[in-house]
Amino acid sequence: MKLVIAIIKPLKLEVVKDELRSLGVKGITVTEVKGYGRQEGHVEIYRGAEYRVEFVPKVKLEIAVPDELADQVVERIMLAARTGQIGDGKVFVLPLEGAYRIRTGEGGETAL
Repeated sequence: MKLVIAIIKPLKLEVVKDELRSLGVKGITVTEVKGYGRQEGHVEIYRGAEYRVEFVPKVKLEIAVPDELADQVVERIMLAARTGQIGDGKVFVLPLEGAYRIRTGEGGETAL
């Protein structure tokens, strides 16, 4: 099993969710986060005053998938979340040693 973590622009959440659902992904955890990468924030003007926004709002997705689905999940996220501009985000893939459904006690891929 793999844990796919994606940091994307909030406006791309629905498109990515629909793509993953069409792949058969059963569950996604979504967290609103803030951060910066190469863009290092940006400058905004509010009522004539400039101020620097160092942490940009993003959405973090966490998706546990079977090994054979991981590459397709990454590919769909990258296609759906891409705008071609700085700040599109990142995708990380980590090995997932175990998963358990609390209600039934099921373990492994059946718990996904």
